[in-house]
Amino acid sequence: MRLAMVGLGRMGMNMARRLIRGGHEVVAYNKTPGKVQEIEKEGAVPAYSLSEVAAKLVQPRIVWLMLPAGPPVDESVDELLGFLSVGDIVVDGGNSYYRNDIRHFKRLKEKGIDFVDVGVSGGIWGLRAGYCLMVGGEKRIFDYLEPIFKVLAPEDGYLYCGKSGAGHFVKMIHNGIEYGMMQAYGEGFEILKSSPYGEEIALLDVAHMWNRGSVIRSWLLELAEEAFKKDPNLSSVKGYVEDSGEGRWTVQQVVDAGISAPIITLSLFQRFRSRKEETFTDKVLAALRNEFGGHAVVSTSGEGHLKGGAPKKK
Repeated sequence: MRLAMVGLGRMGMNMARRLIRGGHEVVAYNKTPGKVQEIEKEGAVPAYSLSEVAAKLVQPRIVWLMLPAGPPVDESVDELLGFLSVGDIVVDGGNSYYRNDIRHFKRLKEKGIDFVDVGVSGGIWGLRAGYCLMVGGEKRIFDYLEPIFKVLAPEDGYLYCGKSGAGHFVKMIHNGIEYGMMQAYGEGFEILKSSPYGEEIALLDVAHMWNRGSVIRSWLLELAEEAFKKDPNLSSVKGYVEDSGEGRWTVQQVVDAGISAPIITLSLFQRFRSRKEETFTDKVLAALRNEFGGHAVVSTSGEGHLKGGAPKKK
């Protein structure tokens, strides 16, 4: 299939690469021309505007957005309305709020254009391991796009979740759970480090051992192991932890639904607190975000941000 990838950031660039390697034709566009030229060398069709994106696609045109949530997505949808036709498809694969999906779905539907929301998990490792895809929208469009999902995801790694907004809703809850898991790991390692055995216990060795048969083994713990391997005491990482919109939206859903989710809620509040005072727990959280998503972390040297490195062997 031929589709456009709009947004060639940490996720979009590698998703374009995986699609090309999987036999799909990719029209690539990014506001920074250098990234377009980079992926062109790997087989993508270059485009330098959304109008050029539309012109280089065949109907039904498929435009996959990998953009920051909020205004960048809104502005791109607005602009695309001037270039797309009845039967074309817009896919939002960023971390958008599910209520915005419903708004975009309705607006595009009035023009005969289909809209699909896809929650994407996999971070900077997705090129090699595949991306977990949570899809919302009309089932017939999901079925039509399934060859794309099959290439992007590992086996059994994509799911039709339901009507418009369902994909990003499931991804929102996914990230809320992630917050809680990361918080628990961070607190556990801080307890170890501050214990009477803290001088004797190597956190790298503990993480490595726990990943060998323990009931708390996980990919996040593997990433903690990688972080401790690079910096045993995380001395180069400042415990300043950002939060994505999804964590806040999950807690808002908790309030709206009137249910109890104290772990996820407190894990969000702990991130707020990290920006005022630092703990080793926060250092672990910051390091984990850097490992799985390439999210910049604040350096303790005061020299700005440390960026994520290339994925290591899994």
